Amino acid sequence: MSRKIKIWVMIGFIVMVLLIVKQFFNHKFDSVESLQDYMKSFGIAAPLILTVFQAVQVVVPVLPGYLGCAAGAVAFGSMTGFWCNYIGISIGSIIAYFLAKKYGVDIVTAMFSQKQYEKWSRRIEKSKSYGWFLFIATLLPLFPDDFLCYFSGLMNMDSKKFIWIIILGKPWCILAYSIAFGLIR
Repeated sequence: MSRKIKIWVMIGFIVMVLLIVKQFFNHKFDSVESLQDYMKSFGIAAPLILTVFQAVQVVVPVLPGYLGCAAGAVAFGSMTGFWCNYIGISIGSIIAYFLAKKYGVDIVTAMFSQKQYEKWSRRIEKSKSYGWFLFIATLLPLFPDDFLCYFSGLMNMDSKKFIWIIILGKPWCILAYSIAFGLIR
């Protein structure tokens, strides 16, 4: 199972990287204007595409989430970018949680290094309240949120509690990113 998951993760990673590199070399991402034009070329589906991209980048964590937040805010403005990013990242976070619930440690160690898994396992074993830790982690920028969403699926955490932590904790950092990157627009 672990080998199969690793193969799919690698395929997803390669496809995403190739698409991004191709668009970069086609001058789709070399300026704010080119990014906006590229996103506009998708018409009314553009916000949906960003939302799906953000969900996928949590499930197959190959890029830092703030890059999608930047693209969304630059392409659509702070508020539309925020909503696309928030909905996509939240959906991806919930999917990651349930994938880990279903496939266990194998999927977590396929997506992340064994070293990272062991490091967080040791830290969290010492934590008296993982729920509070996760909530605070979702509030902070540059925290390993994607990993923690997968890791949460391994914990004895109720799915409703996890979903509420994501719904209430995720928007603040994403909103800060969206406002900051929206100023570039």
